[in-house]
Amino acid sequence: MGRQLAAVAVALAALAPAAAWSWGGAGHRWIAARALSQLTPVARTQLERLLALEPGATLPSVSTWADDTRTPDTAAWHYVNLSPDGPCRYEPARDCPQDQCVVGAIEFQRAILSSTVSDGERLVALKYLVHLVADVHQPLHAGWASDRGGNRYQVRFGGRGTNLHSVWDSGLIEQRADELATRLADPVPGAPGADEPIAPALWAEESCRIVMADDFYPAQRRVDADYARWAWPILYERLNRAARRLAALLNQTLTVAP
Repeated sequence: MGRQLAAVAVALAALAPAAAWSWGGAGHRWIAARALSQLTPVARTQLERLLALEPGATLPSVSTWADDTRTPDTAAWHYVNLSPDGPCRYEPARDCPQDQCVVGAIEFQRAILSSTVSDGERLVALKYLVHLVADVHQPLHAGWASDRGGNRYQVRFGGRGTNLHSVWDSGLIEQRADELATRLADPVPGAPGADEPIAPALWAEESCRIVMADDFYPAQRRVDADYARWAWPILYERLNRAARRLAALLNQTLTVAP
């Protein structure tokens, strides 16, 4: 319980303006802390054993590691570009050649975490998973190549120019930082079941369908109060789904030591 409270404290402290990566640091730490509260005792024991390789590390504190260490070789692991012409259907050969997308990376890193490789290698896989499961739930991480997931879609937000990807990564979260800090401690209706499917392709398709919504790209390229009110329930649901599914993945993968 002490470790859990410490992780929650880290997440609360992180709910402040952050660099615009995937969900920003605040979003990633919130998802990790929320997932931590849903782990089974067995998964928590295995998690703590791996994190002990880096004294002081917690699930929230390692949740941004994949951004901090991003390289040209790993950049494609954080997103997937789906076709804007279809019904948001993920096709591996078209959308993720050689597993170079967030869907393929999640599946690959999960295989490492469940394998008999060294604990050091499994810890690296854990760091990727806590980050990438969150990434795939950010809608614009399953958007279009034409605007680089909203990075090239310029908007006005909060009296300044930015892009839509940054708004969804961190801008909207910064507006609701106090609310998120409070809701982090909301009761969780039971731990994720052992039978909950781990389906990163379906998670990406969900994100894509949000991007395809008529109101997703704001009129006149202005993210105003009306847009923020429309977007917030969607964003909050994605944060919670990411946390629940991350917990389910860890509960099903960290069962016994390999």
